Amino acid sequence: MPEGHTIHRLALDHTRDLQGRVIEVGSPQGRFEGAELVDGDRFAHADAWGKHLFHHWESGYVVHVHLGLFGKFRRHLGSRPPPRETVRMRLWREAKGKDKQLTLDLSGPTACELLPPKELRALIKRLGPDPLRDDADPELAWKKIQNRRGPIGPVLMDQSVLAGVGNVYRAEALFVHRIHPERPARGVSKAEFDALWDWLVKALHRGVRERAIITAVDESPHGKMLARRPRMSREERLQIYKADRCLECEGPVRRWEMAGRWAYACDRCQT
Repeated sequence: MPEGHTIHRLALDHTRDLQGRVIEVGSPQGRFEGAELVDGDRFAHADAWGKHLFHHWESGYVVHVHLGLFGKFRRHLGSRPPPRETVRMRLWREAKGKDKQLTLDLSGPTACELLPPKELRALIKRLGPDPLRDDADPELAWKKIQNRRGPIGPVLMDQSVLAGVGNVYRAEALFVHRIHPERPARGVSKAEFDALWDWLVKALHRGVRERAIITAVDESPHGKMLARRPRMSREERLQIYKADRCLECEGPVRRWEMAGRWAYACDRCQT
């Protein structure tokens, strides 16, 4: 499932491509019932909260997209191709000036729907603070963590606690800060949480810029994150997610199921 950096990158890209333009909207698959209500409307902007993408239209309509496990946007420049059978929503922008025709096809999302203002507010109210948003309040996440009785691993992926953190960022953040996923959430200190939050802000923002999760560090005294290189493998980009051996002690990385997702940890280095 795409993590928060991917959704925020889409919001930036869609705003760049569509803002201020009259957009043709359709649903080749026929499963986006609100398509006709925004067809021919002017695109205002896109934004994101965690793993939720919002398209705002000048008419006041908001289209909510959640990609889920299988959702994907495909971008086509030039003449629009025949839509695949799985296309839930198609956005088309005519050529203008130096801009070519542009087609955006959305396939396989968990959600693609028009949200009235009341439902939009209710959805956002259910979400925790998003480290990628300027209006995020980390204290809200801290209070929720302190009220949880279970381990910190699943709590970090609970979107009502922290919005946008998925399995990769969870594994990497806990390893970097030497916190074991099975440690009780209440056992995480305020200093540890503050460090986790600051790291997530930096790592997620880097993910938006690089369009990839890169958490590996160089061998400098302060361990700066590696610069992205062409064709970096997962092993080169990450520290512990899906790794076999720990980078610190060279011991085995344990993998086990935790709340329906794979967890990764070094039992020696993470406590």
